[in-house]
Amino acid sequence: MSTDEPNADRPKSGNPARPRRNPSEQRALQAELRELADVVGPGPLVDLLLERAFQMQATDIHLDPTGNDLRVRVRVDGLLHDILRLPSDTQNQVISRVKLLGGMDITERRHAQDGHISNSIAGVERDVRIGSGPTIHGERLVLRLMPESGNFTRLEELGIRQAQQELLERQLNRPYGMILAVGPVGSGKTTTMYAGLHGLNEPHRSLVTIEDPVERRIEGVNQIQVDNRTSFGFAEALRACLRQDPNVMMVGEIRDAETAHIAGRAALTGVLVLSTMHANDAASAVDVLREFDVPPAVIADSVNCIVSQRLLRRASERSREEYSADDATAEILGLSAEERADATLVRGIPSEENFQTGYVGRTGVYEVMPIDGDVRKAILRGAPTREIRDIARANGMSSLESEARAKALSGETTVEEFVRLQAGLSDDPTGKRDRTHGEFAGNPDRRPDGPPQGGGDGRSNPPKSSTVRVA
Repeated sequence: MSTDEPNADRPKSGNPARPRRNPSEQRALQAELRELADVVGPGPLVDLLLERAFQMQATDIHLDPTGNDLRVRVRVDGLLHDILRLPSDTQNQVISRVKLLGGMDITERRHAQDGHISNSIAGVERDVRIGSGPTIHGERLVLRLMPESGNFTRLEELGIRQAQQELLERQLNRPYGMILAVGPVGSGKTTTMYAGLHGLNEPHRSLVTIEDPVERRIEGVNQIQVDNRTSFGFAEALRACLRQDPNVMMVGEIRDAETAHIAGRAALTGVLVLSTMHANDAASAVDVLREFDVPPAVIADSVNCIVSQRLLRRASERSREEYSADDATAEILGLSAEERADATLVRGIPSEENFQTGYVGRTGVYEVMPIDGDVRKAILRGAPTREIRDIARANGMSSLESEARAKALSGETTVEEFVRLQAGLSDDPTGKRDRTHGEFAGNPDRRPDGPPQGGGDGRSNPPKSSTVRVA
């Protein structure tokens, strides 16, 4: 059954709100830019491209020379989409215009450069970070569009389940310690930390952030931009800030052993430290800290909580169809016979309003692992990652797979997105890492010896047949 309701793309409770896209937005933008490119110079063209990209909730713009033309693409909901191809004779003009806006050297084309645009776009103060680099066909630019400061400032806007949100908020309200958000690039880690920071932003606290770059400007927070060109990196900024008696510090990313050690010591000496790190899941973050030679006692005593997360694309509310699970899909989701009979899954129908993907917007799935009790003891005795993971799950931690499964069954996302997430977490080609027999039978958050813990009661939304494809 397909749906096409006029109000269907209103944001659901707990999901990030985003403006509705016009049904022919991509085509209209292409036509508008082509027409403008024929009659005006690069200035108005670049200005319009930036304005429209922000309106489309794009996260970045790519300007790629091909040898024959300049390929213009925007990234929306994690995927790049072709918007325009500009003639090669305008390529240098457009590139130079962007570099001028970003305060970059337009005569330097052989080396990578960084730039920054900060001005009012469509009446809103917005920041754009620019990176340039040489290719065999000419200079390439990537414009990273910083999110609007007022968006996603509360945890409940990110898609986190209520029980997980309450657990994370308890950790944020502790007076000191470290909270880490982990995941791959583009998984929303910094956004989660910003949301936590917003909740702590009160007059009686001194809040400091150390970032590269500063992604959002927050009133009442002292924000520091690191600059490696002047040897002012994360470690140097951390040392300086610790002499200024902060209550809360957000470190944009722990990238090296020195930063990890300083952040750990800060967390032990009375500062609440929020930071991000690259790790596959919550338990794997412990191994990353071990690789940085952080002693087990410091990890166990300084880290309060580790949050692992991913972003899943949301099935379009306006263009979707429901279907029932076939044998292959039931096996992928671990559905019992009773669950399969009741389940209703959804998939988006490609259309102009969703860039022919069937998806509009994204939502987060989370894994929240407090470092206490048995988990802390396991870290102190040097237990391997798998054992730490198993202990945390036995104590009630819901896995990323379980959370994604619940969102697929509730109709918020699709089976394809569940498969994509599962494959990214897998230690083996079967995509069944650490999955014990019957793990997903019934409520995915049911503990072995207890009642359901919540989060697995999502609306069962069903396919007609299902060959699962990962877009």
